[in-house]
Amino acid sequence: MTSETMTDIPSTAAAAPVDSSTAARNRLVIALLLVSTFVVFLNETIMSVAIQPLMTDLGVTASAAQWLTTAFLLTMAVVIPITGFLLQRINTRPIYMLAMAIFSVGTLICAVSPGLELLVFGRVIQAVGTAIMMPLLMTTVMTLVPPESRGKTMGNISIVMSVAPAIGPTIGGFILTHFEWRFMFILVLPIALAALALGAWRMKNVSTPRSTPLDLISVVLSVLAFGGIVYGLSGFGEAAAAGEHGMSPWIPLGIGLVAMVLFVFRQLSLKDKALLDLRAFAITNYTLSVVMMAIAMMSLFGVIILLPLFLQNVIKLDPLQIGMMLLPGSLMMGLLGPIVGRLYDKWGATRLLVPGSIIVSAVLWGLTLVDQSTSIWVILAGHIALCIGLAIMFTPLFTASLSSLPMQLYSHGSAILGSVQQVAGAAGVALFIALMTIQSAALTAAGTEPVTALAAGIRTGFMTGAIISLFAIVAAFFVKKPPANPEMAGMGGH
Repeated sequence: MTSETMTDIPSTAAAAPVDSSTAARNRLVIALLLVSTFVVFLNETIMSVAIQPLMTDLGVTASAAQWLTTAFLLTMAVVIPITGFLLQRINTRPIYMLAMAIFSVGTLICAVSPGLELLVFGRVIQAVGTAIMMPLLMTTVMTLVPPESRGKTMGNISIVMSVAPAIGPTIGGFILTHFEWRFMFILVLPIALAALALGAWRMKNVSTPRSTPLDLISVVLSVLAFGGIVYGLSGFGEAAAAGEHGMSPWIPLGIGLVAMVLFVFRQLSLKDKALLDLRAFAITNYTLSVVMMAIAMMSLFGVIILLPLFLQNVIKLDPLQIGMMLLPGSLMMGLLGPIVGRLYDKWGATRLLVPGSIIVSAVLWGLTLVDQSTSIWVILAGHIALCIGLAIMFTPLFTASLSSLPMQLYSHGSAILGSVQQVAGAAGVALFIALMTIQSAALTAAGTEPVTALAAGIRTGFMTGAIISLFAIVAAFFVKKPPANPEMAGMGGH
């Protein structure tokens, strides 16, 4: 970042040394936020094996059912930009209570939903609460934890963040084997309410709210931008599934792209009053880390949605078996978290990101070869390898990106990172499903056996992720470990 750019950003004093009581308070706050993160991550992954049962029970297509994931991610992408404003205006305890209360209401709606429409609405409400929680966790950690310990702390956080994805699909598979899908939400609801009650009892305020304006035009533009892009991508899959070949999906996609350009220009013109302070992108290391995170999330969520469909419809496994297959890899991510965090503190980002991105890309290329004859042991080994590669990538990317920013940009930086994550994830799901549907529909129309056509469509989706992953390998060579004090270092582009 240039010195001219830095002078445009309000300065914030460096955090003062903390005494033992303050340190204990900080540990308690982070622990409570992690408990809540566990709840929302469990809610997100528990649905990964439920697409096919929901399609059967509710009588909807794969493109319609995928909106349970896409709507969740899209809502988070729309709401997360506003959290940069909320985290500056509202103190830690009330915003935590707001997030968990909204999430609990959404979970209740899902639990009693009679059909897809209300279920999607409940997922949207859940996503609003989740959208607030994720930047709150990241901003709080960056504010309370000194730079020399951030890799270790992020690694420890990844344990909790990986346990929920690990047990989510397994729990979802068990529930779907013995109960109806609504019990996935009935299970999460008491956990969410317990986290809300625990926060009401023990959560402390650790932030210093300040008055900042909310630019409503920016809010409208962000909704149009993120919503239009993802809705347009999803529309391609839905049109293919319905046998339509019109250009209608291009309309929302075009609106979204135009709105995104206008949103960016408005944020740059508003500077200190921006909904999202995009001057964070003036820091090269932050920008490269965000680009890598976007690529990883597109590939990850595309695999999350396609792999269960492949295992259930092509390999013919039941939901519980699918959940058990996804368990070892997710547990491996949790086990590697502290190790990767310590290695980041010792080695920096590049020596971890390069091998991690290569592993992820190699697995995605391997998945382009799967068919009906592929052994489940090959799929299991590939999923474990994918999780290892992602574990090596995520902790350095989170830490290097946010640590590259001056303290006053933490809330904006974490909101931008969260927005990019969710938009990339939603776009990945929509794009992979669209390509799968188009390819399998074309082959089926040409007389190919439906299972063979579906397998070919899924391979097309995996091919997309594999191609995208090559860009992450290139970017990995340029992400560096940032200086301990970005304000004092002047950044120098890193």
